[in-house]
Amino acid sequence: MPDGVVESTVQEVLEEVVTALGLKGSIEVDRDGEVVTGTVHGHDLGLFIGRHGQTIDAVQHVAFRVALARGGGDEGDLRVVIDAEGYRARRAEALQRVADQAAEDARRYSRPVALDAMTASERKLVHEYLRDRGGVETYSEGEEPDRHLVVAPLVT
Repeated sequence: MPDGVVESTVQEVLEEVVTALGLKGSIEVDRDGEVVTGTVHGHDLGLFIGRHGQTIDAVQHVAFRVALARGGGDEGDLRVVIDAEGYRARRAEALQRVADQAAEDARRYSRPVALDAMTASERKLVHEYLRDRGGVETYSEGEEPDRHLVVAPLVT
């Protein structure tokens, strides 16, 4: 794969989106192995993030697809992550708090606890977070866009 194709593509996509949305911000693109992270820094980036992260997830998908189309790697190896002022970390922390509470409730009341609908990446994060936690299992139910995660007590 040509050096810098993914990084320059992510930079270009982010510049175009930020400009199109009329936002002011700087863009930083880093690579760590097969993960390319594009971060938008600035104020009032709510429009870029979107409701429940829908816009930032869409931009991430577009950047990934454009990078692949330009010969930036193989779909199975390449990963593109788009962030805005720490949104991904804040969202992960919030999901972990929800997961902890659901796991506690599932064990305490000996019944499954259904969480609100989440994106596939958010469900994966919660599945992985609770995987090694004792006493509960997780599984997904429903159809998109209402697919949600269930935290259930393990039957002993």
